[in-house]
Amino acid sequence: MTAKNAIPTIQIDNQRTRVTEWRFPPGAATGWHRHDLDYVVTPMSDGQLKIVDGEGTETIAELSKGQSYFREAGVEHDVINANNFEFVFVEIEFK
Repeated sequence: MTAKNAIPTIQIDNQRTRVTEWRFPPGAATGWHRHDLDYVVTPMSDGQLKIVDGEGTETIAELSKGQSYFREAGVEHDVINANNFEFVFVEIEFK
């Protein structure tokens, strides 16, 4: 069985920022990636995301609609929708 992929839609991409809407069907994942830019995530609903780090450690992040958070460049992980419903967030990267 092939894992579902999260669906990115770039809304803005200019010299200063990139804004991407991420849609995760239940069980969908971003795939392993590294953030080369500082970024902010704004959840569009309440829900849980499973985060898998470089050592394979899994944690559950409890996210709340409209409650943004900031991370510095260098984060490496896979992000998986742990809900039984679609989960959406907007990611803003600072170039």
